[in-house]
Amino acid sequence: MKYESTREGRPFLSAAQAILAGLAPDGGLLTPESIPRLSEGDLEALIPLTYQERAEFILARYLTGFSREDLVRCIGSAYNETTFSDSRVAPLHRLDHSLSILELWHGPTCAFKDMALQILPHLLTTSAAMEQDLRTYVILVATSGDTGKAALEGFRDVDRTRILVFYPDAGVSQVQKLQMVTQEGSNVGVLAVRGNFDDTQSGVKEIFSDQQVERLLAEAGMRFSSANSINWGRLAPQIVYYFSAYCDMVRQGDLACGDPVNFVVPTGNFGNILAGYFAREMGLPVNRLVCAANANNVLTDFIRTGVYDRNRPFSRTISPSMDILISSNLERLIYLLSGRDAARVAGWMGELAETGRYQVTEDVLDKVHSLFWSDFSDDEETVRRIRDTWNAYGYLTDTHTAVAMDICEKYRNETGDTTPTVVVSTASPFKFTASVAEAVLPDRDAGSELELLEELSRYSSLPIPAGLSRLDARPVLHRQVIGREDMSPEVLKFLGLTEN
Repeated sequence: MKYESTREGRPFLSAAQAILAGLAPDGGLLTPESIPRLSEGDLEALIPLTYQERAEFILARYLTGFSREDLVRCIGSAYNETTFSDSRVAPLHRLDHSLSILELWHGPTCAFKDMALQILPHLLTTSAAMEQDLRTYVILVATSGDTGKAALEGFRDVDRTRILVFYPDAGVSQVQKLQMVTQEGSNVGVLAVRGNFDDTQSGVKEIFSDQQVERLLAEAGMRFSSANSINWGRLAPQIVYYFSAYCDMVRQGDLACGDPVNFVVPTGNFGNILAGYFAREMGLPVNRLVCAANANNVLTDFIRTGVYDRNRPFSRTISPSMDILISSNLERLIYLLSGRDAARVAGWMGELAETGRYQVTEDVLDKVHSLFWSDFSDDEETVRRIRDTWNAYGYLTDTHTAVAMDICEKYRNETGDTTPTVVVSTASPFKFTASVAEAVLPDRDAGSELELLEELSRYSSLPIPAGLSRLDARPVLHRQVIGREDMSPEVLKFLGLTEN
């Protein structure tokens, strides 16, 4: 399997090279030259397997060049009883005969980013060994909350890596911030950026394409890579849990193998739902991928109209990991739906950079409509959905999952589609306690998010996840707040490549 750029086409990198590079030299996203297909027999064979065995089966199709021993080691190092609190890794929680929730937050940081970021460091170091590459890899991360902590935890003290995370100041929850600023590790750095997530994401992309910075790194025996979902090594592991959820639905008797299923996915950067698209193209019987957005509904507008326009007010919501107006992974989708027309994609991305908008052609939009459906929910609807889900099922959701639950109902009401459905749950409810408590504890005592952890735990009879307990007792190690213009100099300072 070779990997090609969405802006240049032509296969030219191996899986290991694609993981190491993170981003294509022309700024495009590295995408597999073909999508492997599984037969119904393959799907049936996955049903009795463990999550780790399913991961090996799926990832082997994309990570050609990796030996079976290397792949098994990477998977075992990522998904085990030490890193995940549930032995099933990504358990499926059945609400009723036609609705289940896929819990992707049993990893160390209590968010779905652990599903990919626990394995990415192992994939990256294995790739470097395969390429006989002795350079130090510098991982730059822009985060809207969850990616940062998951990447820090995954890369902490990994040999020949340095990781620097940028997060929007005042754009993450108190719990998310404390998880990052208390991060330990000899190779880690964390910086708050004045602005929103799009400011941090654009700043990181500019640093990646800065030839002067790249030259300084090369002279020091270093190279940039990415832990954001622009890196194929981040996206490929996410495909696995779509197959795993389907197999678990069959195993628990809610589907017969081959029956269709819908997935409702809360997403801002489009990576999570794009993994579902790859699963569908591989042969998973997915009827519809429902894109659940919050008030920053740029993806909903695109899916409905084919116009991507980030020229709109930015909203800070109670589902902050979705507070995004530049959805990077959408580029991979339009590349594939345009028939891998790299010239058209490069043109659209050029328009986006220059004007903040682009419009795909009717043929691409028709394909989008055949695969996706989208709507959005505001904060008031999100809080109400947390309350309604608790009252109806005794199931506590975080704000992002509540958005997906709300959109699930909107989709069913509008379309009449009764296909069995999986709602993808991306974070523990304890990561967003203020909003969850507002929904289910109307008479709660006023207090900080950390104080509400205990109150919510008592009310729900759910334990506080280990990764979130006693955050306030941990020393704050990263306090610096910078402007967007300072991001590049701070990278050089972090790496010891400047005297200032």
